[in-house]
Amino acid sequence: MSRLSTPLTELVGIEHPVVQTGMGWVAGPRLVAATANAGGLGILASATMTFEELEAAVAKTKEHTGKPFGVNIRADATDAPERIELLIREGVRVASFALAPKKELIARLKDAGVVVIPSIGAAKHAVKVASWGADAVIVQGGEGGGHTGPVATTLLLPSVLDAVDIPVVAAGGFFDGRGLAAALSYGAAGVAMGTRFLLTRESTVPDAVKQEYLNRGLQDTVVSLRVDGMPHRVLNTDLVERLEHSGRWRGLAAAVSNALKFKGMTGMKWSTIVRDGLAMRKTKDLTWSQVIMAANTPMLLKAGLVEGNTHAGVLAAGQVTGIIEDLPTVEELIDRIVDDAVARIDAISALRRGADATP
Repeated sequence: MSRLSTPLTELVGIEHPVVQTGMGWVAGPRLVAATANAGGLGILASATMTFEELEAAVAKTKEHTGKPFGVNIRADATDAPERIELLIREGVRVASFALAPKKELIARLKDAGVVVIPSIGAAKHAVKVASWGADAVIVQGGEGGGHTGPVATTLLLPSVLDAVDIPVVAAGGFFDGRGLAAALSYGAAGVAMGTRFLLTRESTVPDAVKQEYLNRGLQDTVVSLRVDGMPHRVLNTDLVERLEHSGRWRGLAAAVSNALKFKGMTGMKWSTIVRDGLAMRKTKDLTWSQVIMAANTPMLLKAGLVEGNTHAGVLAAGQVTGIIEDLPTVEELIDRIVDDAVARIDAISALRRGADATP
């Protein structure tokens, strides 16, 4: 088995510089443990879990692997400090964040020996979290699924690498060994992938939904503002088409309805929902309309990714959907990515030796 040692593998204590991202409703104990056991870094998605569900998920993951794994936390959640204490208490190796965590949260985690890896979308954000003590960052280009930005990975990645001196993990458009070799050649410490791990055998997404992804081409994703008011890359389904052509008030009405469903499912109090909304509005600089629309996300994703209802649910998807053709096990996937990356790196090295031998 091939190995690649990078600042990421040394920082976290993993075998391979491959990260499985914390996808809501997808990145549960089964997928995370499989990734950890295969030598990568699996990250549990806690944004769609209650505190009690996260506690159970961490315990279940630890039952199935003794290797390092991470948990993704919403930095703007009102119970983020309690979740962080849970990670520390349970010895979770990595805390990842979809938004920049507060400086004091980073300090608390680092004092307890937890590796802090926020996800960022711009060089200036990377500089900020690095100055606060973040150990590494994940940078996702516009090709990535879910919430995404307008800049392609090929431009965003070097801009971040030039801006900070901590390990940078590249995300957005990665699915094979060629991508890992390319990211390493840029100077990245590894790659993070969502859609590619969603399309594995250990992923709990219904088989019919996985086939929906596999049947799609490179042009079959769209960045929509109508899912939750923010740029969101998803499969272009009939539902998304309807959302794109629906009026603003219809979208707000649907969001309020979904907020009620999410409240009932999680048992959250109205006071908690309001506080989270206020925090979201402040940290993401959103309008109240966008805050209300954000309530759509968890329920629309749950309908598609958990319940398998592609007519009533949304399917977050990176552009790599159009080039993925199989459903390997996580171990098979990581092994072949690393083997292929090593072969690519060796081939490039051979080009250099050839040049040296030329008179």
